[in-house]
Amino acid sequence: MSSPADLPPARPAATVAIVRDGEAGLEVLLLERSAVGAFAGMWVFPGGRVDDTDAGADDFERARTAAVREAQEEVGLTVDPAALIPWAHWTPPPVQPKRFNTWFFIAPWSGEEVVVDGHEIVAHQWHAPARAVEADLPMAPPTLVTLHQLLGFDRVEQLAGGPALGVERFATKHAPFDGGAVLMWHGDAGYDAGDPTLPGPRHRARLDGLRVAGYERG
Repeated sequence: MSSPADLPPARPAATVAIVRDGEAGLEVLLLERSAVGAFAGMWVFPGGRVDDTDAGADDFERARTAAVREAQEEVGLTVDPAALIPWAHWTPPPVQPKRFNTWFFIAPWSGEEVVVDGHEIVAHQWHAPARAVEADLPMAPPTLVTLHQLLGFDRVEQLAGGPALGVERFATKHAPFDGGAVLMWHGDAGYDAGDPTLPGPRHRARLDGLRVAGYERG
């Protein structure tokens, strides 16, 4: 593992969770990535890095532009920039050379058909957040945490105001633990010290290799 000082800076990126009202409640679009490339084999939301051509006066506005572009490129869906709901911002730990500082947005489904390329994205499914969590699909931690955040919502209209406490910022700390590793975030008893063994509140994900093996908050 490289030292943090030797790693290149994280690149800006954007992700958008497309949501719709299903028969039984809120549903979110998940995409299965192919077995090669970044996030190989994982289930993700549409998204990708912010390109130099993405317009905007600052990183946040450029991320909004990128979120709209990625939804069109990856799944053929039109997203109204004005309908994007800023949801969270994720900063990865300095443990891998390829990292992304990522804005997460929520957007209502346009009603268009979802079209994937069969190469980079090989499948798609609409899931109730609870069903996606229970299915134990391979996901990156930010995807799983976002699904947990959506568990308290039943309809798209309930999301319109964004998170009740504002955009949540996840600055991830990585630490070895119990023969594996954990990722810790604000509110975890071990977060400030970087010590996952400290007793107290939990806000963390347990890792099994690159796979998330569990999420705890409370």
